[in-house]
Amino acid sequence: MRKPKITVIGGGTGIPVILSSLRHEDVDITAIVTVADDGGSSGTLRQDMRLAPPGDLRNVLVAMSDMPKFYEKIFQYRFQGQNSLSGHPLGNLIIAGISEMQGSTYQAMQILTKFFHTTGKIFPASEEPLTLHAVFTDGHQVSGESHIANYQGTIERVYVTNTYNEQQPTASRKVVDTIMDSDMIVLGPGSLFTSILPNLVIPEIQQALIKTKAQIAYVCNIMTQRGETEHFSDSDHVRVLAKHLGDGVVDTVLVNIAPVPHDYMVSHRFNQDLVQVEHDFEGLRQQVKRVISSNFLRLENGGAFHDGHLVVEELMTLLGANY
Repeated sequence: MRKPKITVIGGGTGIPVILSSLRHEDVDITAIVTVADDGGSSGTLRQDMRLAPPGDLRNVLVAMSDMPKFYEKIFQYRFQGQNSLSGHPLGNLIIAGISEMQGSTYQAMQILTKFFHTTGKIFPASEEPLTLHAVFTDGHQVSGESHIANYQGTIERVYVTNTYNEQQPTASRKVVDTIMDSDMIVLGPGSLFTSILPNLVIPEIQQALIKTKAQIAYVCNIMTQRGETEHFSDSDHVRVLAKHLGDGVVDTVLVNIAPVPHDYMVSHRFNQDLVQVEHDFEGLRQQVKRVISSNFLRLENGGAFHDGHLVVEELMTLLGANY
């Protein structure tokens, strides 16, 4: 029998948590990963080599691979010291090197998924590096994913442009077909404006999400994020998605209701506020067909994260009820 097809869309450190648990289920997985990151090692490599930033792709590759822990440690090793390699993870350099050799980050990821025996497919959202632009409610605009959180204002909307040409951003090959063929599409978890939306505002991806018959589930963040979602409730997150995708596109929202201890968070270690996302279940029910509220919380190293196993358990139940 045909396996159910689940596509996870996002970036950052959020979706690897879901993918690493999802790969143990009997499903056909595809990850669509943002290429708008312009900070740190990824930003340096995209500028120097004019390629799609490798950092988010690297983390997804590790999450979906069965590589031994020692190999993972090597792949994730970040160069130390004061030299030209300082701050670069070895995996980023490997992805950049194969991208240059193949003339495409898309092709590099197809090689690496075979090399590391990943469970499922990994596609960059676009084959060109993208620049993320944020328009604030006061009319001010900020360009560049790494700069957006530095402006003191409320984001009205975001959009993307190709970084190195004037053409309209397009989806990577097979991305649209994957969305249209999916049984379930999972958005996030992850930074709403800088990890999830950069994928969704690519016009081809936006239209595919509107047209697909797949059920679309959004995994809402647990904590608010500085410079992005300060003072946001869970229904505010969904309202932003609707503003960029259209009303009724998201079918289901997964919301964590387990409390985060007030004295637990280490704010400087993660790009999070010390404030848990507030609940507005009435607002959610007005926007989506289904709200799943449960304990999805994992506390680790002073941060609040999603427990991938608990989230995937709910996703599989949801999939089984509709497949």
